[in-house]
Amino acid sequence: MVIPGSSAAAELPPDDLPGLAPEWSRLVTVADGVTWHVLDTAPVDPERTILCVHGNPTWSYLWRDLLAAAPTDVRVVAVDQLEMGFSERTGRRRRLADRIDDLSALTAALGIEGRVVTVGHDWGGPVSVGWAVQHVAQLEGIVLMNTAVDQPEPTPGATLLRLAQAAPLRRLLCQRTPWFVRGATALSRPRPAAAVRRGYESPYLAAHRRKGIADFVADIPFRSDHPTAATLAEIAAFIPQLADVPALLVWGGKDPIFNDVYLRDLQRRFPAAVTHRLAGAGHLVPEDADVAGVVLRWMEELPDRRTRPVDEGHGIPASAHSATGQRRRVWLALQERAEDEDLAIAEIADGEVRRASFAELERRVTEVAAGLLSHGVCPGDRVALLVEPGIDLAAALHAVWRVGGVAVFVDAGLGGRGISSALASAAPRFLIGGVKALAAATAMRWPGERISVTELAAPLRRTLRSAASLTGLRDADVGPLPLPAPDDIAAVAFTSGATGPAKGVRYKHRQVEAQRDALMQLYGIQPSDRLVAAFAPFALYGPLMGIASIVPDMDITAPATLTATKLAEAVSAIDATLVFASPAALRNVVATAGEVTLDQRAALHRVRLVLSAGAPVDRSLLRSVRRVLPAARIHTPYGMTEVLPVADVSLEELEQLEAGRGVCVGRPVDGVDLAIAPLDAPGTGGVELVTDPDVTGEVCVRAEHMRDGYDQLWATELAASSPPGWHRTGDVGHLDAHGRLWIEGRLAHVVTTAAGPVTPVPIEQTINAQDEVMRSAVVGVGPSGAQVVAVVVEPAMPVRVSGLADLDLADAIRGETEVDVAAVLVVPELPVDIRHNSKIDRIALASWASEVCAGLRSAAP
Repeated sequence: MVIPGSSAAAELPPDDLPGLAPEWSRLVTVADGVTWHVLDTAPVDPERTILCVHGNPTWSYLWRDLLAAAPTDVRVVAVDQLEMGFSERTGRRRRLADRIDDLSALTAALGIEGRVVTVGHDWGGPVSVGWAVQHVAQLEGIVLMNTAVDQPEPTPGATLLRLAQAAPLRRLLCQRTPWFVRGATALSRPRPAAAVRRGYESPYLAAHRRKGIADFVADIPFRSDHPTAATLAEIAAFIPQLADVPALLVWGGKDPIFNDVYLRDLQRRFPAAVTHRLAGAGHLVPEDADVAGVVLRWMEELPDRRTRPVDEGHGIPASAHSATGQRRRVWLALQERAEDEDLAIAEIADGEVRRASFAELERRVTEVAAGLLSHGVCPGDRVALLVEPGIDLAAALHAVWRVGGVAVFVDAGLGGRGISSALASAAPRFLIGGVKALAAATAMRWPGERISVTELAAPLRRTLRSAASLTGLRDADVGPLPLPAPDDIAAVAFTSGATGPAKGVRYKHRQVEAQRDALMQLYGIQPSDRLVAAFAPFALYGPLMGIASIVPDMDITAPATLTATKLAEAVSAIDATLVFASPAALRNVVATAGEVTLDQRAALHRVRLVLSAGAPVDRSLLRSVRRVLPAARIHTPYGMTEVLPVADVSLEELEQLEAGRGVCVGRPVDGVDLAIAPLDAPGTGGVELVTDPDVTGEVCVRAEHMRDGYDQLWATELAASSPPGWHRTGDVGHLDAHGRLWIEGRLAHVVTTAAGPVTPVPIEQTINAQDEVMRSAVVGVGPSGAQVVAVVVEPAMPVRVSGLADLDLADAIRGETEVDVAAVLVVPELPVDIRHNSKIDRIALASWASEVCAGLRSAAP
């Protein structure tokens, strides 16, 4: 039925829409006489076609970046569905089945043959999959973005759409007013420019042109008796027959409509799909992020996806020290000491020491593992561990591993929003935590069935929605445990987020075991050693290594809360021989060293080894640490969440070195290969790897204890794994003639001047040596390739006001640097990361410095 006044001819869009090339637009009339508007790159003899289908209430404008970026041998066709965009308004109500048939008629009219990759967003997803089902023979791949082929469970977004289906409200929101159209761009993160918003609204300026939007909403099958429910069910039922078709899921993590519930449903239906989840992107993910780059890079991988070699070597032979054979499993260190009443782990809180022997810890792990299994934790299930470092965390972690679960580690230092983003990405099935963690989980709707560390009173249990406790789970008897295999995933650990959104890093069991062995070999760790773990990532290494360990009385997420007295108390409590602490923690230990008693000082003098990592450590700090712990060898292992250790250097070796270009982090440890990807003119690491001395570039690592990959970040993992088998660290540095690695900064912080790339750390070292400077940051101001150097200083003498430095300080700094410094600015305190309290946020400083230099801002960053 055609409603009078609701029909209109197809037309071309305005010529002045940002990013839209007028030559792409075509009007195509199909066999039934209906005319479509499409965007079509129309190359000569394309090798393949990308068929893009928009949802509601967008149009083909959504795909303009993909059309612009496509190579010349790829045809991109982005359609305006009938009744939508600038296609014909026929006045008919079109249901999903109609839209699939419509699209098939259009592709026939366009002569689309050969290999096709379908791309669908929103309710264009089911349309594109429906087309794929009918054209399997020519289907090369499927790309889906923030869409669904089912309603897996009630969600807030689905509830809003269900309400919008009510006829009076639907007509008001979707047709009579432009609210629904404008609401779509309001879901974008960040909000698009006004000209882009105008572009999205341009086909829908009149009410009669918005009827298709209302009909699209009405066609969402929330009920089983809805006319479209059967069509959607048929599509979903056919998906298993597409198992051999490569699939890519690109997802905006901040979408309130098609949230992660729908992502997990699609991952279940497309088990072989790769996922690239963009934590900061909203519903209009192609508008919010470089989706075009991800899709095209994925398509480059399609021809050789199944035959791509794991490690091409890239001309650099593997380390002669690489380990071979099966390693000791992660649980053996505890099992072998199951009858040992010696101390395994201790923790200090409010002056009270809590202890567990190896026998007690092993018993508890076994009981909790059985309880988790009886509670429904299955091999492969993800379990978020939001537990304070200590006995409970050690027991929970090893119990999760004993049942084949995957431990998810999220640093509390990420803050509420950061934790929410990380957990949404990791999607744990269970979440174990204390009262504070469970309260946060309730308030912020973190995923995972909640398990309390301790038994809770019934009212609190109901409030926190905690189904069980570790204490209550310990009485189960389920027989043999399903121990994991070496290649099973053991953990997902999130990075600190110091240089961007925190990324989930996957580790297999064999990689965790290799990391343990690398550390024990490097530092000669023996069963008689005892560890003070004042650094969150190392709080679990004691049970892994089979040595006693303790967590000091400190806020592990705020390293600077560790004092010399608290360190001495921890050392005394277990007669520790090893200390691992971040630079920020050690700096405060040095500052408070005068507060320790004679007995505590004697305990500190018995420590044989101090390790500090997580951020660059200057020699002056290490010298000060040696005065507090004079018998200890002091080492700074270099590494990152993705691979640790990579290199190591001792204070003794540093003392023998002359000042160099950057921070020396030592020689690669046994089993690690290091290479450099030289910087090119735009300041990025090239493809070729070299080991020549004094070549500055991105540091690349290869090791058995390297990460398995990034979790739900396919494109990030691919970029960081080039060449295959290597990890591109994002750090910039060089090797010297003796094979030592010197770090010069982060790749993201390289200043790209007209004269070439400039790395920040060597300049900062020179500036920081001046008496007037506490610390500094070198940042780039201006467009990439033509940036100028700006220096932001935290003066030794505190300042209250941020802005341009006085002339004396500016002249002193310019006189000590070998590069042209365009501006010198001061701030009361440089912004640093939460986890380490050491990594300077140069990206925030660069943005602030740019605004100050432009006269737009003076307040602190």
